[in-house]
Amino acid sequence: MKLTRLFIDQALTGKAGVSDGIADEIAAIAEKTGLTPEPVADPAQVYDTINQADEPIGFAKQVLFITANKGAIIRACPGTSHYTCCDYTILHTGTFCTMDCSYCILQAYFHPPVLQYFAGLSTLTSALQPVFSGNDLLRIGTGEYTDSLIWEPVTPMPAFLVDQFSTQDRAVLELKTKTVNVSSLLEKNPQGKTILAWSVNTPEVIRAEERGTASLTARLETAKKCAAKGYRLAFHFDPLIIYQGCGPAYETVIETIFTHVDPKDVVWISLGTFRFMPQLKSVIQTRFPDSVIPFGEFILGLDNKMRYFKPQRIRLYQRLAAKLKETAPGVFAYYCMEDQEVWEKTFGFFPGKQGELAHLLNQAAVEKCGLDHRLL
Repeated sequence: MKLTRLFIDQALTGKAGVSDGIADEIAAIAEKTGLTPEPVADPAQVYDTINQADEPIGFAKQVLFITANKGAIIRACPGTSHYTCCDYTILHTGTFCTMDCSYCILQAYFHPPVLQYFAGLSTLTSALQPVFSGNDLLRIGTGEYTDSLIWEPVTPMPAFLVDQFSTQDRAVLELKTKTVNVSSLLEKNPQGKTILAWSVNTPEVIRAEERGTASLTARLETAKKCAAKGYRLAFHFDPLIIYQGCGPAYETVIETIFTHVDPKDVVWISLGTFRFMPQLKSVIQTRFPDSVIPFGEFILGLDNKMRYFKPQRIRLYQRLAAKLKETAPGVFAYYCMEDQEVWEKTFGFFPGKQGELAHLLNQAAVEKCGLDHRLL
């Protein structure tokens, strides 16, 4: 993290915070960032500081606000209407990101965007206890509103969660990232219960559209190291960007993945083409004037997001589905937010029953992560 300011919610610094170990957590973050904490009585002070900057979104990536999660710690993925959802479960540990991808929806999702870390590891333990003692299988991730591993160099949270999940068989933890921040995780024994997942793209897209992220080669070399330490893996081709020559380029990415890792270590792979709220287009054009992404052929989807025309999506998906079947036939692949026609014309089936896609993903987690098969 390249941070310039560190704000602390004053509500964390009372006796309750000290007894929960939050004071030690804050001290560790301050030491690792090299910044002096600035207490704030009202989060509005942080918002005002960001909004007054010449370029608020870019500036927000340099300002960390340590606070408490004042909402639900565990929540269902919001999904979207008219498209098949995988019924993911979110562990809400923070917001926003220090990397700078042109297409990132978080730029338009938060008003203003604030890089928040929710302190209090004991609150995570309390929230997870019912999950670990329950009768449902859950796939839980921290990467819905942030990158899961930007926090690894400065906080104990990712390694702490690996330990928490390693001792149970009801849930898998998926940590999604575009970084190579795994140093503390390599010292842990995940017992197969943590999936380290990399968002992947073509080298061309990574260079042009994903500022501050690790290269594709670095991501895959790190994945190989993690698999050797007992971690399971996943890869997310999301967002797929449609451009001249993208089909062969994405096929090469698939080949490259499986020259680095063994398919037996990969639990699942997801595919999803770029989709976005209409207001994101102007943000991309302003912040990334050289990006060609906003000039693709888009149409307003049933979920009120802009999407590539369906025939374009299907043509690309057909190529990648065939390549995955050829290269890693035992790895479960699925779509994030696509409809019946797309599934049937590319994968040849459609998980249309309520909860069917979730069941297939849970089955993959049981087989490769050692979850309790009796709960399927």
